[in-house]
Amino acid sequence: MTKTINVHRRWGTLRTFALLKGQPVFESKTGSKIGEVTDLSISTDGVVKGLLVKKGVFFKQSYFLDIQNVLSFGWDGVMIEENESLERLKTNPEYTLFHQHSLNGKMLISNSGESLGLLEDVYFHEELGTIVGYEITDGFFSDITEGKQIIQSEKPPAIGKDAIIVDVDVNHT
Repeated sequence: MTKTINVHRRWGTLRTFALLKGQPVFESKTGSKIGEVTDLSISTDGVVKGLLVKKGVFFKQSYFLDIQNVLSFGWDGVMIEENESLERLKTNPEYTLFHQHSLNGKMLISNSGESLGLLEDVYFHEELGTIVGYEITDGFFSDITEGKQIIQSEKPPAIGKDAIIVDVDVNHT
């Protein structure tokens, strides 16, 4: 049984976090590498607020980069105007994809109560920070035989302690 999701939406500039993770962050004025992307900062209403960036040589510290302060997301690096765009991480983000309060591996459930799989990655509009797709897994063997599934949703998710509820129409084909 294969799950398909019907959502009629034109996707603009999208990227999965897996393609962004580990990318260097450059200061556009000097060309200096400031750090590298380690995670996403996600609000309880499912919006990517910014990036978590590791900075330093020996003692790496985490910094927050507001998504509004990103000049551009390139395929080989993230450009910011100046080093001061990075804020020292004083409090933990509401949610991240992999670190504290991680959404990775959390159950995705449709608004009609059907289990969709476990969250593995997200697709988001880089300019807006809006999550519009979820890459899910049903497990290693299922991924090999059926491939990974992508769930699209136009509405923000409800992120809870035990699951992420997404507003989708699920059809079985």
